[in-house]
Amino acid sequence: MNPRRVVDQHRDLVIALVLLGGAAILPFFLDTGSPFMDDAVTALAYVVMALGLNIVVGFAGLLDLGYVAFFAIGAYTIGWLASGFAFDVNGGEGIHIGVSGFVENLPGIHLNFLLVVVAAVMTTAIAGALIGLPTLRLRGDYIAIVTLAFGEIIRVFALNGNEITFGGTYTLTGGAQGITPVDKIDLPFTETFTSLNLRPWFWTALGLVAVVLFVNFRLRDSRLGRAWIALREDEIAAASMGVPLVRTKLLAYATGAAFGGISGAFLGSYLNTVNSDQFQFSFSIFVLAMVILGGMGNIWGVMLGAVVLSFVNNYLIPDVLNPLPGQVGLDFDLTELSFGIFGFLLVIMMVLRPEGLLPERRRKLELGGIGAGDTTGVGTDPEAFYEVRA
Repeated sequence: MNPRRVVDQHRDLVIALVLLGGAAILPFFLDTGSPFMDDAVTALAYVVMALGLNIVVGFAGLLDLGYVAFFAIGAYTIGWLASGFAFDVNGGEGIHIGVSGFVENLPGIHLNFLLVVVAAVMTTAIAGALIGLPTLRLRGDYIAIVTLAFGEIIRVFALNGNEITFGGTYTLTGGAQGITPVDKIDLPFTETFTSLNLRPWFWTALGLVAVVLFVNFRLRDSRLGRAWIALREDEIAAASMGVPLVRTKLLAYATGAAFGGISGAFLGSYLNTVNSDQFQFSFSIFVLAMVILGGMGNIWGVMLGAVVLSFVNNYLIPDVLNPLPGQVGLDFDLTELSFGIFGFLLVIMMVLRPEGLLPERRRKLELGGIGAGDTTGVGTDPEAFYEVRA
């Protein structure tokens, strides 16, 4: 094995242990129901989602503008399997597997959260493979159009799914009304989670981040990960070297979608509702901005981008910057311009540091070390170019 790769793997392991260990003790210094804890739980869920999109966009180089679809499918999976939505199933007595407390006596389908996560992974992975099929012969902007359309299709089905019935009784979704309430997480050997104590939610989200982080590193260093990178760099050259394009692309879409489904199932339980208003196209751009801001292809960079944009959206804009317009005589809500602010941040990033906050090594070389003080990147030394030509 390449000695440099071994050093990088050991470095990543140390960083992961330090960050996850530090984050694990953070809730002990915060109030159990503080707004900061709420923002932190949401940020961790977004980290899982961003790491999933990074596989598609950062590793495989396949632009995906409909990632919100997998968030929606994961959320509806927990809505179907952990709520009273199917109220008269089993003669009104309900189906209960692995749950405890008062939930055992409620109508509907109520599965343990771990079973729901498995179901969410399966459904979103299949959906990811299905969205990948139409894009096998497409590149660039055409992939973006297809994935955008897929995201809008899922949103419309979520909004109007109450008109699609099964057996004359069950509907596909709750429509604009949504599915409410959704069961709280009930893990083995723990008490059922509540909205007043956010520490268990934080640790569960952190555990999901740890699992997804481990899988990301293993995939990046695997044969499949190298095939994704080869596909991103030059699809024709990858095919000529024996990389199976169909299987490689479908695995990228399916894997990235599965992580989105995990996060969607968690957020469905955490927010206690699954509503079609949550699945707007703007959310796909929001997650994509996390990947771009942090550095496409760099796992640590994507995590940083997800945390930064999450706190900007949930804390900085509504709690810190929102009163500023009123202080200068302007009458408008700054939160309504949040995506305009994100767009401004992305423009600034593209000008000052196009490779992201923590760029991947290959991407840094592709962009000639812009923003890093490195002018020896690929294709940036004219003298070397003329020497080769001579």
